[in-house]
This record gives sequence, structure tokens and C-alpha cells, in this order.
Amino acid sequence: MLKAMATRARKAGVLCVLGVAFALSQGAGHARPNPPGEGSISPIALAELPPQGRATYALIHEGGPFPYEKDGTVFGNRERLLPGKQRGYYREYTVRTPGARNRGARRIVCGGKPQVPDVCYYTSDHYASFREIVR
Repeated sequence: MLKAMATRARKAGVLCVLGVAFALSQGAGHARPNPPGEGSISPIALAELPPQGRATYALIHEGGPFPYEKDGTVFGNRERLLPGKQRGYYREYTVRTPGARNRGARRIVCGGKPQVPDVCYYTSDHYASFREIVR
């Protein structure tokens, strides 16, 4: 009896795995949404940034001085949410968070030359998502 139940359970498990594999393979040949960093980042107007974000953006274009030691350091893009570029292309800057005892979660990440970046992105959730800053 126990042996028969174990055999049925094993068969059911194999069928379940095969079903999931089949379901996942059905989308393999169809169009997919843009991969991260290829047009999937929504814009945010500079005027829509919080006041602290606008102040950080202005400091970036003025070349500082920046309030945090990590500001201006290389951002590695390990999350791969931004377009792929060579190491050193992106730099990160802290956007002050009122009431936070540390740097908080808000950042602006810019790519290109430090004072004249090609592009800047805003994240309010510590690199979980980005929005491209547009003037």
C-alpha cells in the first residue's frame, strides 16, 4: 500500500515538473518586453523630483561639493537595470531623505562625464527601480 502511494506521488511530481516546463517553454518564441536598460525605464521630469533631488541634481552639474563621502563614486550597475556600459561610466549621488539617520534609499545615478553627464537616473528605492531624469 505505501509503496503504491509513493509510486503515484513520484509520478504526479514528474508530471507537475513536465507541465511547468511545457508552460514556460510556450513563451520562448514570442516577443518579450524590453530587457532592463533597453527602453524599459520610464522618465521623470526634473520638476517632479523631490526638492532634495533637484538640489542634488544641481550639485552634480556644479561639480559639488557633495555632503556624503560616497557621492561621486563609481556605481557598478550590478542590478543591471541601467543600460550596460563600461565600468566607471556611472556615478552615484545621495538624495537627502528628511529624518533619515543614514544616507537613506534615494539616489541619483549619472552616466558620462561627472559635471556634464550624458544621462541621469533617479531611484527612490535603493536601486530596485530607476527613472530617467528629463529636463
